[in-house]
Amino acid sequence: MDLISNSFMSIEQVKDTYLQDANKSSRRNPVSSQESSFQQILEQVSNRNDTVNFSKHANERLSSRNISLSEEQMKRLNAGVKQAKEKSIQESLVVMDNIAFIVNIKNNTVVTAMDQDSNDSNVFTNIDGAVIV
Repeated sequence: MDLISNSFMSIEQVKDTYLQDANKSSRRNPVSSQESSFQQILEQVSNRNDTVNFSKHANERLSSRNISLSEEQMKRLNAGVKQAKEKSIQESLVVMDNIAFIVNIKNNTVVTAMDQDSNDSNVFTNIDGAVIV
């Protein structure tokens, strides 16, 4: 019986052991005022997710088709992607100023882009929603 009772620590011993270690580590690493709060980090991450990315393929298509987007057009494209996300669309066609974008909404990524002149058939497949902005 004595062996079993000696193998366990009392609550006071545990408290002293672990709280002293915690106090030592907090003294070694004081929280600086320069560290970002959780709220600030969360806002930064969510703001990053508001901007659409372009895949390598989409960038090549934009370049080969001489399509350049203004800042105002990028804002409209991001707004269209946001609308598609709110409607739970997975793969969306976003049409803006005679330019069509196929966007993977989950990854917030433009998969490909084409203007009206380069698309002969005007047929879009593998989408489950469309947004016109």
